[in-house]
Amino acid sequence: MSFNIALSGVNAAQKDLDVTANNIANVNTIGFKESRAEFADVYANSIFANAKTQVGSGVQTAAVSQQFHQGALQFTNNSLDMAINGSGFFVVSNEIGSLDRTFTRAGAFRLDNQGFVTNSQGHFLQTYKANADGTPAGLGINSTQALKIPDKAGQPQMTTEAKTGVNLPTKADSLDLTQFDPTDSETYTSSTSMTVYDSLGDTHTMTQYFVKTGPANPGDPNTWEMFVYVDGKNSLGTTNPAVAGHPLDPDVPADSINSHPLTFDTAGQFIASTPPAPTLDELTTQPLGFTNGSDPDQQIMIKIPSATLNSGPFEVTSNSQDGTTVGRLTKVDVGPNGLVQATYSNGSTENLGIVAMARFPNEQGLTQIGDTQWRQSLLSGEAVTGQPNTGIFGKVSVAALEQSNTDLTSELVDLITAQRNFQANSRALEVNSTLQQTILQIR
Repeated sequence: MSFNIALSGVNAAQKDLDVTANNIANVNTIGFKESRAEFADVYANSIFANAKTQVGSGVQTAAVSQQFHQGALQFTNNSLDMAINGSGFFVVSNEIGSLDRTFTRAGAFRLDNQGFVTNSQGHFLQTYKANADGTPAGLGINSTQALKIPDKAGQPQMTTEAKTGVNLPTKADSLDLTQFDPTDSETYTSSTSMTVYDSLGDTHTMTQYFVKTGPANPGDPNTWEMFVYVDGKNSLGTTNPAVAGHPLDPDVPADSINSHPLTFDTAGQFIASTPPAPTLDELTTQPLGFTNGSDPDQQIMIKIPSATLNSGPFEVTSNSQDGTTVGRLTKVDVGPNGLVQATYSNGSTENLGIVAMARFPNEQGLTQIGDTQWRQSLLSGEAVTGQPNTGIFGKVSVAALEQSNTDLTSELVDLITAQRNFQANSRALEVNSTLQQTILQIR
């Protein structure tokens, strides 16, 4: 009996040594969670036994439980490295389109040869589809998809609308409109330029020139004229009815104007153009007729959402257009809420997805499958998915990795304790062997 008791003690000490050695071996494993050997005594009894004199039957391993407390964060220079600061697991899948999900705290991700974000085992990081405003389209675990980062942004989009907000200075001198020359800065008051795109994604320069022309008499409205040139050619055309007194450019039809009037009252407030002249929101260029093979009928609607006149300097308060060229990937950002956003060389940004996170009612019930990954089990309960940094889910720390939560000092102390226990139980075996040998030698 005592021999078996001592043997169970040796086995328990060996299990404790194994667990401690495994913790020490994985002290540098990213996302590793240390384990703890838990033991229970063995006590056999029956209704006919005397409980007051009953001796226990040894020890057994009750469980090897993983401890999911937070590990320290190690910061890196890789923008795809991610660490969870708080509760939750990354969701990964070993195949694209597979509904078999595994879970990990190891966030050392990289791109594969097809642009998918994977871990070192080639498993695909799962994300929720992101709306334009950065919110998830759905939070179900089966709605997740592999994250792919494209190296370029879509097809070219030609400019169809340009917006410019300006403040015009009252102190500027009035100029002779008939003398306007875009190559001579003395013939116009101020100018601003922006890049626009044709249907092939090629760039062109659109310049707006502002010329102060009045008031002609005290009390008259303050009047300005705006010229629009694209690649050095006056581009206001047949969509703008002729207005008396506007000079004509030989490159445009004789019945079209070269400039557009901007009129302000004595308080500096813009006065909208009256029919037949168009309003600012409807000012459209003539067909631009680029000769590089792009759409020759391209026109640009020019809007001035805000035009003011005061004693301040000339100032451009807003400047935008809706065209783009093909952009190459320049940067990938991951926010604390898991939103993955790509930035491209054409200035555009794209929401690629939101990192999926999962938690479980009983984390210690998860099944270990190696490679610092776990699988859902009956003991763990169903996965509850959500977005990082919401509710009880932890936030995502970018360019960081969660280190092993193993406390090396504590493990070394546990190693000494397990060694002593092993030695003590081995000594008990030795004593039992000696006693049996003594009994055998009795004559």
